[in-house]
Amino acid sequence: MRLREAFKEQFLIGAAVNPVTLDSQRDLLIEHFNSVTAENEMKFERLHPTEDRYTFEAADRMVALAKANGMGVRGHTLVWHNQTPTWVFENEDGSQTDRVTLLARMKSHINTVVSRYQGELYAWDVVNEAVSDSGSELLRPSKWLDIIGEDFIAKAFEYAHEADPEALLFYNDYNEADPVKSEKIYTLVKSLLEQGVPIHGIGLQAHWSLYHPSLDNIRVAIEKYASLGVKLHITELDVSMFAFDDRRTDLTAPTEEMLALQAERYGQFFRLFQEYSEYITSVTFWGAADDYTWLDHFPVRGRKNWPFLFDAKHQPKPSYSEVLKTVGLTL
Repeated sequence: MRLREAFKEQFLIGAAVNPVTLDSQRDLLIEHFNSVTAENEMKFERLHPTEDRYTFEAADRMVALAKANGMGVRGHTLVWHNQTPTWVFENEDGSQTDRVTLLARMKSHINTVVSRYQGELYAWDVVNEAVSDSGSELLRPSKWLDIIGEDFIAKAFEYAHEADPEALLFYNDYNEADPVKSEKIYTLVKSLLEQGVPIHGIGLQAHWSLYHPSLDNIRVAIEKYASLGVKLHITELDVSMFAFDDRRTDLTAPTEEMLALQAERYGQFFRLFQEYSEYITSVTFWGAADDYTWLDHFPVRGRKNWPFLFDAKHQPKPSYSEVLKTVGLTL
């Protein structure tokens, strides 16, 4: 049973892709997924490396593959403190630019990119990871915040909505189930809604592991976000075999115990997603199979990870079977 068919009544099933996996995982992507997201190819530094030059080739290729195979596309991401070229924030002499100039650059970039794909992308992660991880501050320090001020977030959503009034617009972040950070994300989005900002949803990255976060914390966060009346997308799902502070490098394959625990966790997650499918309309994995994951060598150099439903040879793992069981299906 194909994943996209198993969950067609609940939500889209997506995968992050890059120029290599578009080829190496092509058959798997077409068979099991009905949505794709660019892992890096739609980020500012990839699309707009210099002020007078856009490079759309890799992004266009992904969109063409999706269109040819009846897939939706999530855009990722328009405004982020990371992977943004330095020219965006500087004058020609290298000094820091001003609010008016930076807003104009933001608007031009968003209008050019979003307009290009108008009607072809169903959603955009407009602002990514703007909330602070620590302390009492709401927003993390960034050049966007320093130069424009707190309304850089509202402005980004306004510009994106102008460029494509039909696209769903999301605020996207990680550690979204952490009680302290989820309260901050809730506070930010609630404030944007109260200001009349055109924001339609919250993206839960869901970079989870065998051990963290707790199912209770995920549920509480989902309910908190859903109470705002916005859509929820699971945007970057993977289940690491290692706790974040685990630094071992001795494993060359996951143990049977790891595979069983991963299957249990995926089953729990997908039952929860279905429970809240009134709000959750898209579930995207940050990859498709274990032959490629950003978790290889991160946060531990030289270590392989195995976070997906399909193994390195694109064969279904116990996690895949457990996910199918959540809708009463078997292999």
